[in-house]
Amino acid sequence: MKKMVVRILGFWLISVNIALSQDAQITNIQNRNTFSLNGKWNYIVDPYENGYYNYRYEPYDQMESMSRSAFFMNSEAKGSELIEYDFNNASTLLVPRDWNSQEKELLYYEGTIWYRKLFDYKKKKPSNRLFVHFGGANYQTDVYMDYKKLGKHVGGFTPFNFEITNLLKETDNYIIAKVDNKRKAEGVPTLNTDWWNYGGLTRDVQLVEVPETFVQDYFIQLAKGSYNEISGFVQLNGKEQSTNLTISIPELKINQMVKTDEKGLANFTFKISKVVLWSPENPKLYEVIVKTNWEQLSDQIGFRNIETRGSELLLNGKPLFLRGISIHEENPIRGGRATGIEDARMLLNWAKELNCNYVRLAHYPHNEYMVRLADKMGILEWEENPVYWTIQWQNQETLENAKNQLKEVITRDKNRASVIIWSMANETPASEPRLVFIRTLIDMARSMDSTRLISAALEKHQKQDEPLTMVLEDPLAESIDVLGMNEYLGWYDGFPEKIGKVKWEIKYNKPLIITEFGGDALQGLHGDKSVRWTEEFQEEIYNETIKMMVKIPQFRGVTPWILTDFRSPRRTLPNIQDGWNRKGLISETGNKKLAFWILKKFYDEMELKYKKN
Repeated sequence: MKKMVVRILGFWLISVNIALSQDAQITNIQNRNTFSLNGKWNYIVDPYENGYYNYRYEPYDQMESMSRSAFFMNSEAKGSELIEYDFNNASTLLVPRDWNSQEKELLYYEGTIWYRKLFDYKKKKPSNRLFVHFGGANYQTDVYMDYKKLGKHVGGFTPFNFEITNLLKETDNYIIAKVDNKRKAEGVPTLNTDWWNYGGLTRDVQLVEVPETFVQDYFIQLAKGSYNEISGFVQLNGKEQSTNLTISIPELKINQMVKTDEKGLANFTFKISKVVLWSPENPKLYEVIVKTNWEQLSDQIGFRNIETRGSELLLNGKPLFLRGISIHEENPIRGGRATGIEDARMLLNWAKELNCNYVRLAHYPHNEYMVRLADKMGILEWEENPVYWTIQWQNQETLENAKNQLKEVITRDKNRASVIIWSMANETPASEPRLVFIRTLIDMARSMDSTRLISAALEKHQKQDEPLTMVLEDPLAESIDVLGMNEYLGWYDGFPEKIGKVKWEIKYNKPLIITEFGGDALQGLHGDKSVRWTEEFQEEIYNETIKMMVKIPQFRGVTPWILTDFRSPRRTLPNIQDGWNRKGLISETGNKKLAFWILKKFYDEMELKYKKN
């Protein structure tokens, strides 16, 4: 390919018409015609944002127009031109991966890195359209191609795409992505978290080729409360908006025709019979096909109902106890952000070894591999929007950011049977602005998907003058379907012997999931159960907490914190933490701690109990 040299004074940001956001989200990427851009990308570290400003130190994004020749000049250096950036001779990073775990110098780096990928591509049909799709990039990503800015995406864990049909050449194409993982006070999440701020193109980057008019999105699920009725929508994108299409489920002998309106939207409801319901015991998936005059798009969809009745949690009408574990999107053994199907399989297989039927994907949307694999393995899931701790509740831009991230994960995963709960937030201090903020998210989630449950990890407090009575009394509880609650008795609150003395007051007649409990243990460190950091101390917390939880009338599930030890810059105790949160049941070497077996025993007992009921 022709050599391309990058000059100082902002090679990357030249654009006459600058887009501020990504194109409408395309779903079901895994079943479409794609071309991988994964692999080695050249990169340039830019902590001072030199690539973002011109010589007057004005952001290029704020300039209305500019001449291409004024800043690009020629593609190659001539004579003694001063050149200080050169992608061709730059080092490479693997995509998808975070940058922190690939280079020692980038371990704690927070700032901008510019990525570039060169590629050739010829469309299968001249009239087809082409999009570049990013599975996720942390945190703000500005994308460019052929001197044009495609757009910007904010949020580190949800997918986005841009159309590049009119920019594509058969050879010598390049995509440039400016990825900035700096934490921001107004961000979602905000400045303070308890996980590693992995930066970079952390998920698959792919070209997606589609017909001129294509199926952009669809929702095909059992109608809420029904076992013989499918409802949903199909949304087309393209010139031919008003047309007939069919929705087929061959195994059920369904071949339903629907018509889209002038905006390409078709809403539908139709009857089915003899459907095998999806469950952890029988994770049945049907091939579902949406067919137009231009394409045939298939998906693998399970049908099931999730609901509550008082304090009961019901799956397909039967009482359900959620035997769960919390998971971070991290490969503890390799180190760094989990990326592909093998990472997902490792984490979910460990959950299966615990006899889990459920996982909490904390504290942000995980890779799509996790939810699709959970569909196949029969593992229920809680998906969480990264509204974490102290968000700027009264900042309208922060609210719009949170809404967009929630919208993107619901759009991506609304057809996955494994996903039963959309979580709005985690451990957010109670206030009226927080209540307004999160209720706005709840309203949006319900408008997008009425078939799933809504939850959040709520606030609790100690009862005044009764230090051994804990109270769950959060006004947000009135707006959600399932109560979530984190508690760390025995670790942050007293010692394990306190756990059995505590009583709970919970006034809400709703199912309760203990969304976090636990304590730290360095795997291999043994001693008396009264000594912190030992496996025996963590084991005792699990023993005592299990005995306490089963006494709570609303108790219908638990996701202890956490499956594996994970990286956190907050955790610095030498020779114990060394940059790791040690609350995992499995170490970064893959070794199981004593508490793992305590939890498994409890889950084996609960499985038998619910089978008998």
